[in-house]
Amino acid sequence: MKAIWNGRIIAESENTVVVEGNHYFPKESIKKEYFKESSTHSVCPWKGTASYYTVDVEGNVNSDAAWYYPETSDLAKQIKDYVAFWKGVEVTE
Repeated sequence: MKAIWNGRIIAESENTVVVEGNHYFPKESIKKEYFKESSTHSVCPWKGTASYYTVDVEGNVNSDAAWYYPETSDLAKQIKDYVAFWKGVEVTE
């Protein structure tokens, strides 16, 4: 699977985990040069507290376009330290 933003592959992995229709990529599969930590957080009742990344490709910024769970509930252990995307990031095979 590939995550693409602004014509660039920003993550690629053969080992994604699908939860609620979202492909979660192993954290080590993201291209770190395109990611900046965000101060945004949200809470999912069954997964835990999500942290976000802003994606920046050649000056095109997509705020909070990626999220991950640094700590998860017991029900979501399979996505701890995995990253998912939204806000126009294309996830494709």
